[in-house]
Amino acid sequence: MALRQLDEKTVTTLVAEATAAPSMHNAQPWRFRFLAADRLLLLYADLERAMPRSDQGNRALHIGCGAALFNMRVSAAHAGLNPEVRLLPEPQDPQLLAAVHLTGEAGRAPDDELARLHAVIRQRHTSRHPFAEKDIPEDIRTTLQEAAARESAALLFPGPWHAETVLDLVRDAESRDVMDSGAREDLVRWTRLGPEADSAVDGVPEYAFGPRKRDGKAPVRDFSGRRPVADRGTTTFEYTPHLALLSTPGDGPADWLRAGQALERVLLEATLADLATSLTSHALEAPELRLLVRDPGSGTGQVQMVLRLGYGPRGPATPRRPVSDVLDIV
Repeated sequence: MALRQLDEKTVTTLVAEATAAPSMHNAQPWRFRFLAADRLLLLYADLERAMPRSDQGNRALHIGCGAALFNMRVSAAHAGLNPEVRLLPEPQDPQLLAAVHLTGEAGRAPDDELARLHAVIRQRHTSRHPFAEKDIPEDIRTTLQEAAARESAALLFPGPWHAETVLDLVRDAESRDVMDSGAREDLVRWTRLGPEADSAVDGVPEYAFGPRKRDGKAPVRDFSGRRPVADRGTTTFEYTPHLALLSTPGDGPADWLRAGQALERVLLEATLADLATSLTSHALEAPELRLLVRDPGSGTGQVQMVLRLGYGPRGPATPRRPVSDVLDIV
């Protein structure tokens, strides 16, 4: 069958929407290369944007790139294309994370379940604001769990005792940061204060920090630390935050990429359901804490991310690098 034409504008749109994905501290640790003759879009890790203090082994880097890969799949389906993905296609080149063959045969329908998520790619933002003390309906929880399962991951809503354990581990991680003068190096590198926030193309700008937490139990990382931020204010966050743990059976680079795709699928489904979302990897950055985040009953699976879900402001959009900075077409 004849292939639909794949022009530069379409490829640029795919990458622009891919890069709307979340990444740790909004470092955007990805690069893309499009091989036009082969209709092949390659996703690479950008190790210059790695975080040696808080992401040893580049687990979070892979998760962020996996989230970008999922957005690209959604964008491709919306454009009438069928993305065929191979993870880690060249073992001798570990920075090449995925190769996506963009087929578009006439008469072959794209994935409607992916395409339906396209409308919220640019609506999904990380919210560092309080959420309402309101339950999430069971049918929405089921939808989010099914979304994770479609990407070979599991989403667990911990019970009260387990959730309190996770919150204790987050507080433990916060205390370690205070005691270790070097622990905040990566965070300081990727936060943008003052005039820099208005012109930034990456990192977390001060307008996205959200208010300081005066009270409450929601796990919200304070990106400012002891640095002053004008007009920020303090407020009370929820006392019973709705947490979800995303996990995978294994714990290698391919598993992290699958976790990233599952994470973004869950976040887009949550956005469609009018939920606000935020992420925390704080308790997962220390290996000895990460093991304790597991379900204390089953103890199986590798927790890759802690999500906070609820009803509240979605948060502002954070900056993105121009597509010309992350895409090469050859």
